[in-house]
Amino acid sequence: MSNTIENVTCLIIGSGPAGYTAAIYAARANMNPVMYRGMQPGGQLTTTNDVENFPGYPEGITGPEMMMQLEQQAKRFEADIRDGWVTKVDFSGPTHKVWVDNGKKEIHAKSVIICTGASAKYLGLPSEQHYLGVGGGVSACAVCDGFFYRNHDVVIVGAGDSACEEAHYLSKLCKKVTMLVRRDEFRASKIMAERVQKTENIEILFNTETEEVIGDGQLVSAIKVKNNVTGVSTEIPATGFFVAIGHKPNTDLFVDYLDLDETGYIINKPGTGKTNVPGVFVGGDAADHEYRQAITAAGSGCMAALDAERYLAEVEANQEA
Repeated sequence: MSNTIENVTCLIIGSGPAGYTAAIYAARANMNPVMYRGMQPGGQLTTTNDVENFPGYPEGITGPEMMMQLEQQAKRFEADIRDGWVTKVDFSGPTHKVWVDNGKKEIHAKSVIICTGASAKYLGLPSEQHYLGVGGGVSACAVCDGFFYRNHDVVIVGAGDSACEEAHYLSKLCKKVTMLVRRDEFRASKIMAERVQKTENIEILFNTETEEVIGDGQLVSAIKVKNNVTGVSTEIPATGFFVAIGHKPNTDLFVDYLDLDETGYIINKPGTGKTNVPGVFVGGDAADHEYRQAITAAGSGCMAALDAERYLAEVEANQEA
């Protein structure tokens, strides 16, 4: 364990659009923010080749390049951005205690902004992970990437409301959408299931599981599937494979101190970045199970930083009174 304690005014846990935006606002407010970027610096966007729906980039930009620019902007205002990840917290008292890299460093923070994000769930197939890595046709966000598959045939796997919503979204862009449902029925609400069933260019294959994502090593060309009742395998021609089996918020670290919903997302006070613990705030996908977009994450990072600034000013005013 660390023998020294570092005292900071504002600690930001995690990076990505929310974390970097929070760092920019906090630094400009002279809060001297310290950020630990976490195990995936830059967040989910670092696995996204093309970002075309973030305002201000008329020609689009790659996810990694956008994160580098956000980091440079935060550093311009002297935000202290560090490698490393938070492995333990204690929010039980007025001082927010945080340990980094398994106790190698202990930090006491007057305010904490959590931007740890959420991780998309994937099937775990080697071929799926390969094409996800090369950006050749695997995605977990239809709203983010569906535009690139206009007039193409795509496959989406999932059975819940989110999968139905994304399949319906893709149906407006793509020539054909094949939806793979592992069981013999949807998990989605009746109204969402009926919506996709009534959409002409959506074909639903029940009792169907993905065996392999097929391609030339760079681009996806087909999806090999298996009917888990008959045992018969077939290949579905497709240039895009969308996985819509849910997200897991990266919030296990905070379960003993923060209010979480049934799926693990941090519950913030509506319209703010405030959590149930005074001085602890949240931005981005760690609290957002609805939109999960870079632009909304950035906006909520701004909100969290402004809330932290007001909190610190109020604390200081009370101490002087």
